[in-house]
Amino acid sequence: MENSTLKIRDFPAGERPRERLIKNGSASLSNHELLAILLRNGTKKESVLQLANRLLTHFEGLRMLKEATIEEITSISGIGEAKAVQIMAALEIGRRIHQLTFEDRYVIRSPEDGANYVMEEMRFLTQEHFVCLYLNTKNQVLHKQTVFIGSLNASIVHPREVFKEAFKRSAASIICIHNHPSGDPAPSREDIEVTKRLSECGRMLGIELLDHLIIGEQKFISLKEKGYV
Repeated sequence: MENSTLKIRDFPAGERPRERLIKNGSASLSNHELLAILLRNGTKKESVLQLANRLLTHFEGLRMLKEATIEEITSISGIGEAKAVQIMAALEIGRRIHQLTFEDRYVIRSPEDGANYVMEEMRFLTQEHFVCLYLNTKNQVLHKQTVFIGSLNASIVHPREVFKEAFKRSAASIICIHNHPSGDPAPSREDIEVTKRLSECGRMLGIELLDHLIIGEQKFISLKEKGYV
């Protein structure tokens, strides 16, 4: 007699957790669907979605599951040590992310703070790197992103690419930084044009360009201090 239990592959593609996550993002999935992705497969008697649902039901949700021991998790039929380890590792990552505080983030209060944040990694680069720091309302660094590599040009460093990440991170302000491989941080005409363009766009979008720093060899220039921001 054939086993009638549904497998993940038996579900329409649009209903499979992995495909839905790729298409709609992880926030669109329920708790048991996220667990099903971690578990990867079910048993001969039930699909991975049924197994994930039974696991959550047993522990009455994520709150008790996150406190469960490996012995308690493996006591569930269909969940061996490998699956239990994957679940515990994912829960621990979530716990550590939750424990992160704003105090762990680097605070930029001056051009020197911004330059110090990137000086060691940028002063030896052989190509120009255009980097953006995305800050919250307390001037704490939320994210650092290399937006462009190559000679700075107003037609290439497009505000869209700079501010797209700012919206994604809900940043209140940004600091742009690029290096001069020559070691001389004196701004070029292109540097000034790019700065003015980004500053104007920032004002329109409500995401302030706090500064544009040019990194040289153990020295830097702030275009805000030079009056270009």
